[in-house]
Amino acid sequence: METILSVFLGIGLSASVGFRVFLPLFALSLAAYFNVWELNESWQWIGSITAVITLGIATLVEIVAYYIPVVDNLLDSIAIPLATIAGTAIMVSTVADLSPVITWALAIIAGGGTAAAVKSSASATRVGSTVSTAGFGNPIVSTVETGTSVVMTIVSIFLPILAIILVLFIFYLIYKLYKKMRPNRPKSS
Repeated sequence: METILSVFLGIGLSASVGFRVFLPLFALSLAAYFNVWELNESWQWIGSITAVITLGIATLVEIVAYYIPVVDNLLDSIAIPLATIAGTAIMVSTVADLSPVITWALAIIAGGGTAAAVKSSASATRVGSTVSTAGFGNPIVSTVETGTSVVMTIVSIFLPILAIILVLFIFYLIYKLYKKMRPNRPKSS
């Protein structure tokens, strides 16, 4: 059961990384520091005071930067690969009692894939906001993304089973958004 919960934690935090890259890492660092979650041996450094402070500063800088016009879109352009890497790292650090091959496969597919899918959708939302509101709606998008990241992170750490349900709901919303935005193709006879 511990292994399943650790996988759910990793997937939930990976989805959260899709909204804000550093916030879930900071929360995981705090959780490790206060012994709420035990990380893999090679990832114990995430729970160090140095990591807590560094990730805390990075989180604050990232959140503030998303409220600066033009910088928010610039951040989104580099955030997809960063989110993929962070999602993979989170999965590797949280998964317990699995062989390294299975751990890394899960990390790349479930962690990195989840983070990339969520970040891609969030980036598309910001582009849509920029185009439709000349950027004036972007602070609202930033606030929703940060809030969603906070909620997903807290739920993932304290209720990982609920987190996996929320991730599935997010994927459902992404699918619905994709279907809505996809141009209708004419039917051939």
